[in-house]
Amino acid sequence: MDQNWEDRVTAAWAGFDEYPEERAHEFRALIDALVAELPDDSPLGPFEQACAWDSTGHSDKAVPLYREALARGLDGYKGRRAKIQLSSSLRNTGRAEEGVELLTPELDAPSDELDDAVRATLALCLSSLGRDREGLALVLGALAPHLPRYQRSMANYARALVGPGV
Repeated sequence: MDQNWEDRVTAAWAGFDEYPEERAHEFRALIDALVAELPDDSPLGPFEQACAWDSTGHSDKAVPLYREALARGLDGYKGRRAKIQLSSSLRNTGRAEEGVELLTPELDAPSDELDDAVRATLALCLSSLGRDREGLALVLGALAPHLPRYQRSMANYARALVGPGV
């Protein structure tokens, strides 16, 4: 889509906090109006609608829309966001195992600014499945590079949580 459309979507999301829960339907209508400008087969439409449903507390309605966006070929940065958000929504709807299956390959994807979000969301999915040590290892591993000191120690502790001798 063109930059003007992207800018208007960004502006809509920048104003999201102006919509309290009782006006969430108005925000979704705003997103729907923007989506109506897209070609029928655009993966951006279901992605933005999924984000709107998800952000207004309806993970159940977001899941099929995220799936549709990915099936239509949403890739790159927004595709990775869709996988993270879909995994979170799956977890919220009691399907954390599906979230783990979707996000685990993202650990080996080319690195970008979403790496920590992948690990945090995957950790939540793992925790929902009673796999807290694996989740904690992911979170510590993601946190370690951001610490002013103890990076090596925290990275080693993260590996030890799930490594040999556990």
